[in-house]
Amino acid sequence: MNYLIQPRRDALAAEYVLGTLRGAARLRFQRLILQYPAIRSSVEQWEQHINALGGQIQPVAPDPAVWEKIKQRLAFADAQVPESNVVAFPSKVVSRWKALSLLASAAAVVLAVLLVQLQPIEPEPAQQFTVMQNEAKESLWLIEITTKTIEAYATKNVSQRQQNDYQLWMIAEDGRPPISLGLLPQSGLVSLSKHPQFDQLDIAALAVSLEPLGGSPNGSPTEVLYVAELALL
Repeated sequence: MNYLIQPRRDALAAEYVLGTLRGAARLRFQRLILQYPAIRSSVEQWEQHINALGGQIQPVAPDPAVWEKIKQRLAFADAQVPESNVVAFPSKVVSRWKALSLLASAAAVVLAVLLVQLQPIEPEPAQQFTVMQNEAKESLWLIEITTKTIEAYATKNVSQRQQNDYQLWMIAEDGRPPISLGLLPQSGLVSLSKHPQFDQLDIAALAVSLEPLGGSPNGSPTEVLYVAELALL
């Protein structure tokens, strides 16, 4: 799995900062933080983002009924204590305690909202992958095959075409015509639906063709640019 793909590393960094990345996955991500500056930067950005959210929450006095329930739960509301043993808390201390209690509750709500927005965090594990390269051995696309999708990430080496699209094809070993897998991104990450026949055929290679905008007009590659074999994980 390529953890350096920005959407993936940002999602994992957010889960790491929020504390929901646990067990072996958390230990593995901690090692990646030490190895890769890009991942470390994503973690630092999420830490700043979460801290900023906490600083924006304004303390508000709780409802008297809520405060009474809190006192009862802490077992100091109805306790019979001799007057000589009663300690009077300054009003500023009580107000500060109320503000901190409310801040903690608000922070929990913010955390819950972030967790909902970030789901699902952990992407499907890749089963196969390939790196599509040009003649100069520069990486153009990183392609991962999962159980349901084809994840294609375009590197900065991909030539930008305003009047064309790049199309991905599956080349079967039985000699049948190439099968289109969809259009590749010219930048960023795209998730393509896996073709129903992908797991049913023996695949000799994947190919990339240059096509008019919108893809091949006749269902066959127009100009094949690159070919690469798949590797198992």
